[in-house]
Amino acid sequence: MKIGYPCINRSISCSSNKTFRLKSYSETRLKETVKSNLSCLIRILRYNVQNRLLFFRLTSDLVPFASHSVNTFDWQESFKSDFQMIGDFISKNRMRISMHPDQFTLINSIREEIFEKSKVELQYHSDVLDLMNLDTSAKVQIHVGGVYDDRPKSIDRFVTRFNSLSNSIRQRLVIENDDRLYDVGDCLKIHEQTRLPVLFDVFHHQLNNRSLLSENCFEPIAKTWVLRRDGPPMVDYSSGKPGGLTTQHADHIDLSDFQLFLRTTQPIDFDIMLEIKDKEKSALKAMKFVASDERVRAFS
Repeated sequence: MKIGYPCINRSISCSSNKTFRLKSYSETRLKETVKSNLSCLIRILRYNVQNRLLFFRLTSDLVPFASHSVNTFDWQESFKSDFQMIGDFISKNRMRISMHPDQFTLINSIREEIFEKSKVELQYHSDVLDLMNLDTSAKVQIHVGGVYDDRPKSIDRFVTRFNSLSNSIRQRLVIENDDRLYDVGDCLKIHEQTRLPVLFDVFHHQLNNRSLLSENCFEPIAKTWVLRRDGPPMVDYSSGKPGGLTTQHADHIDLSDFQLFLRTTQPIDFDIMLEIKDKEKSALKAMKFVASDERVRAFS
């Protein structure tokens, strides 16, 4: 079991997701920004290794406007050695990496132009992981998309569109249950048709669970992952923010809730992404908390 957090480290005085306005775009500005982002990323990864936080979600903004038509610069070739160096560091330290495009990446959209833009966005994410020479346990997670007043038809459209994607995308994609539209049961149905691994989002499951009870859903989810191809299952963990809106993530880890989740998922091994506002601070607390868990000790 590896534990991590997404994209931003609040203990390091740099950011790997710097960007700029489209109207300010220039090749020079792009090169400077990518160089800065990659330099900061390796600093974050070194911090994570030092603190045994071996699961990390890369920001989608490493290369600003990578999927936009304005960007015709061959950033892949220009920064090839930088990506390889970062990938070597990740592999050497047995880190787990993921990425998560934004909510506008919708391969089941009823609008063809949105699907086409989504394909380009997914190719960018896959290219980043390919440039790092990471195996297919490095995943790109997406939501199923919209329902568009017809759930079965929208699921069929997702399956058809998925099958049309390039192999470099398909081998990295995983689907995640969301907090409103597609629950774990829906994702398992899609897995049956596509063999896509299902990433379990704990908080989303608490908010949207039409078809499977919490206590009996994790084992079938874990079985959607083929260890040699996909690595151990990935889990997004958070709890609700006390006094906040229903869908707001907690600012800090709730260790009693976290303990309950760990206990109910024994003995299944998986990697945990903590989607909690204070990022690495909660991840460090979680690492201390799970020090005696056999799933962590087995890896150590």
